[in-house]
Amino acid sequence: MTEAGARSLAEMLDERRHLLEIALWMFGSAATADLIVQETYRRWYALNDEERAGIAVPRAWLTRVAGGICLESLATPAAFRPPSAAPRSDSASAPVADGPVLRGGAARHVSGRPTFRKAMLDRHDRVARRFAAACGTGDVAALKAVLAAEALVVSDGGGKLRTSVRPTYGADAVARFIAALLAGPPDILVTIESVNGRTGLALRRAGRAVAVVSVSVAGDEVTAVWIVLNPDKLHRWHRP
Repeated sequence: MTEAGARSLAEMLDERRHLLEIALWMFGSAATADLIVQETYRRWYALNDEERAGIAVPRAWLTRVAGGICLESLATPAAFRPPSAAPRSDSASAPVADGPVLRGGAARHVSGRPTFRKAMLDRHDRVARRFAAACGTGDVAALKAVLAAEALVVSDGGGKLRTSVRPTYGADAVARFIAALLAGPPDILVTIESVNGRTGLALRRAGRAVAVVSVSVAGDEVTAVWIVLNPDKLHRWHRP
């Protein structure tokens, strides 16, 4: 099982919050704290696979590194000064297999008959809802049943969460990855929503989006799962 597949989304979020609290305690600035956490994870990913595997308690390693970065930034404050007007992407985008995204989910009709595009979107909706139902139960067998044999899952943490570095391949591995990711306390709400004009999933904790999931479909199977975990891309998904 991959690194992230052995840990739930709740655990990843709690780890990030722990690191943010360390930096906030040192600086009192949320923007600076975010940069320090990002640098902490950058140093984690700078390690090779063997080095990461040799760290028995990653959270302890990350805590020590975050503390060290805080001390470094106190000595050289300009190193972690927040950018004054850095552009930010609030969209959760992911590749799709069935052609260009149709914004708003609307499909054109010709002579009163649904276009081929509409038929493709309807098929995608049916398969995505089967996938969502399997996600809701966390049943590995149910997830595997809706996945293509060569399915893959790709997660984008933007260097701000300790997620898997590489894609996970194969229906069994992908099903176990997703089941483990969604395991944990029931305070994370999973809803079916339109993602890039197609049926996908949004995961929220106390109204704040923590993940957005889209799928690529071929026939009656999910061929790829794209999971956006990067907090910078989830702002527009927050709800009051």
